[in-house]
Amino acid sequence: MDDFYELYDLKVEVKSSDDGKPMVCNHKLGDYFTVTDDDLIEFPPGVRFPMFTLAAILPVLPAKQRETSKYDWMSTDAVIACPDPNCGGRFHISRGEKKVYRHSENTLTQTPE
Repeated sequence: MDDFYELYDLKVEVKSSDDGKPMVCNHKLGDYFTVTDDDLIEFPPGVRFPMFTLAAILPVLPAKQRETSKYDWMSTDAVIACPDPNCGGRFHISRGEKKVYRHSENTLTQTPE
């Protein structure tokens, strides 16, 4: 049975806002993390992200990993704002390599016939 699906690797990088607001939540310009191997989040040595920032970004990542219509906003919008309205931190999500995975290698739940 063909149980393959494809997901993009992702990179989430700290950017600054265009409106000149300072970054007040311990974000460091250029810091990043990646999402690879289906769902693994990897941080480079020494990189840290505030918990509330991660909480704002995480729900978007599974959708960004998947192929979407070119008219879907998920295909065109790639910047998440820091959840603190006083912070100028922005987080750019970019797609990397597309990889193939197998359903049978990632869950014990059977696929419908």
